[in-house]
Amino acid sequence: MSPESPTSARVKICGLSTEATLTAALEAGADWIGLVHFPRSPRHVTLAQAATLSVLARGRAERVVLLVDPDDDVIAAAVAAVDPDLIQLHGRESPARVAAIRALAGRPVMKALGIATRADLAVLHDYASVADRILLDAKAPPDAALPGGNGRRFDWEILRGAALPPGTMLSGGLDAGNVAEALMRTGIGAVDVSSGVEVAPGVKDPDKIAAFVMAARAGMNLPVTR
Repeated sequence: MSPESPTSARVKICGLSTEATLTAALEAGADWIGLVHFPRSPRHVTLAQAATLSVLARGRAERVVLLVDPDDDVIAAAVAAVDPDLIQLHGRESPARVAAIRALAGRPVMKALGIATRADLAVLHDYASVADRILLDAKAPPDAALPGGNGRRFDWEILRGAALPPGTMLSGGLDAGNVAEALMRTGIGAVDVSSGVEVAPGVKDPDKIAAFVMAARAGMNLPVTR
């Protein structure tokens, strides 16, 4: 059974940066929209830009602001500007730091964990005890400029038989062509996509967004093989 246990897959479209692509995600039925505040990312938006997009999405999808190893000032500024429903931490934050950020922000927190081998799952319990959600992403290669959004997937067989925390989300190299298989093989009921719905780094495509959401919804009806 999926850790999420929904009647249909829940979908997060991350790295949105324009009103047009945000509207496409909302009209497609995305459950979460992700706004990346990380200057090194091609999907980076300023807090002012994120605030504008957040207002447009309020009440239509949960709003997620993605931060990487943020200090307390960045956390406070992001909460004040964006009013996020969820803060996604995509850096090297320790469990203690995740707990501190959650307390400071007063908002639910999702922690992204890079996965490459079965051993990478060893920290799941520590993070699940302090975060509201866990995002399993492909571990970035050593020379990568970004901690995520690299269009890479990890071997889903790593998750076979693993006890995943409730609310676990899957990311890493997903697109409309493989998301159904990912849901079927992992039993995870929530997915996150960024580069898989782009035509170039940071450039989202409305048609790809719609196709991904449709494929994810259909994929949830397939039997789980994990």
